[in-house]
Amino acid sequence: MDTQQIIQYWLKTSEDDIRVAQHLYEAKDYPQALFFGHLFLEKILKALVVQATGEHAPGIHKLLRLANLAGLELTESQKEFLLKVTAYNIEGRYPDELLSVKDKYSETYCREELNKIKELVQWLKTGIR
Repeated sequence: MDTQQIIQYWLKTSEDDIRVAQHLYEAKDYPQALFFGHLFLEKILKALVVQATGEHAPGIHKLLRLANLAGLELTESQKEFLLKVTAYNIEGRYPDELLSVKDKYSETYCREELNKIKELVQWLKTGIR
């Protein structure tokens, strides 16, 4: 695969993840919706890593690390948000973590977080050529 095909792969599969996140949100599975929100954002960042480096993105899930590899200049607020969203990956992936946060996230919280993720992704996509 060439670089452009890899970037398109990450972009296309990210759209599947945000669709799943929305379905999970509608089903009131908020931690899982946030987990898929994380995947959506992760894949956009991986597309940017590929674009910046010309190489495959590493198999990591730490969003701030991916942003750094992509050479992004982020505000402190954006950096903090990436750290926050990275936690959704862990909480949604491991059953004991999932059980501990099941009641933590309300419908409003989840909706707001997914909207923030979508806004950040929209901004990030402006840098994809």
